[in-house]
Amino acid sequence: MRFEVRGASFGYKGGKNILNNISFDLNKGEILSILGSNGVGKTTLVKCTLGFLPWRKGATYIDEIEWSKWKNQDIWKKIGYVPQAKRSAFSYTTEEMVLLGRNAHLGLLSQPSKEDMYLAESCLEKVGMSRLKGKLCNEISGGELQMVLIARALATNPELLILDEPESNLDFKNQLIVINTIKDICDNEGISSIINTHYPEHAIAISDKALVLNRDGSNHFGTAKEVITEKNLRKAFDVDVRIRSFEIDGKMHTCVLPIGILNNDMNLEVLDGQLFEDAVAVDNAC
Repeated sequence: MRFEVRGASFGYKGGKNILNNISFDLNKGEILSILGSNGVGKTTLVKCTLGFLPWRKGATYIDEIEWSKWKNQDIWKKIGYVPQAKRSAFSYTTEEMVLLGRNAHLGLLSQPSKEDMYLAESCLEKVGMSRLKGKLCNEISGGELQMVLIARALATNPELLILDEPESNLDFKNQLIVINTIKDICDNEGISSIINTHYPEHAIAISDKALVLNRDGSNHFGTAKEVITEKNLRKAFDVDVRIRSFEIDGKMHTCVLPIGILNNDMNLEVLDGQLFEDAVAVDNAC
């Protein structure tokens, strides 16, 4: 499956554009991370991409066919969506929650079959949550609920997973579980994924491509290595950062270290030169 957004912009009625000239593409098995500061429009971008909000200009395409040409039911057989996790107000069991992912495959009055039940259990197993069978979603932890929501999206048998800040509000361990699970699913099953994230390190660790949104409406899209740079992160987050890679037990890891808050009036090109010696010092210290 090929997924694209071409020349797209969005603004609320009567207001200026929040998103300007957004273009990106994603092929089978690739992971795209969307990065940007709070309030820059990452969740809005996801909603526009999924047709929840209308693009003011441009369009979303699936396999070269514009979004509006697809039937809703056919779209949701191809795409699994994982919104930001919130505590469940309903007493669904984990299996019942995962079964909701089968809605696009069921008729209006149809009941889940034995095969649907088996698939729900299989999806819980894929995300390592078989031990939660029979438990209520309003009685499990935030990290466990996040994994159940990913299982629900997988129950669609999607070709593309779209996740809105899947590791937010989780501790270190659960962040790694979520990120590693997404990476394993994409690698092993050829599913593509789009992830909104606040964590550049996570994006570097698992992404093939990246889209960085800036407050001035500009954006950068390309391979993760090309786009997730110190200069681009400084502009996006107004924070001086260092990106450093190191090897542990034969495996390379990359960390993104925030040094300090920048003065918004500083020229980034001048800043790069001014901070060169500091960057060398950080390298030597590491």
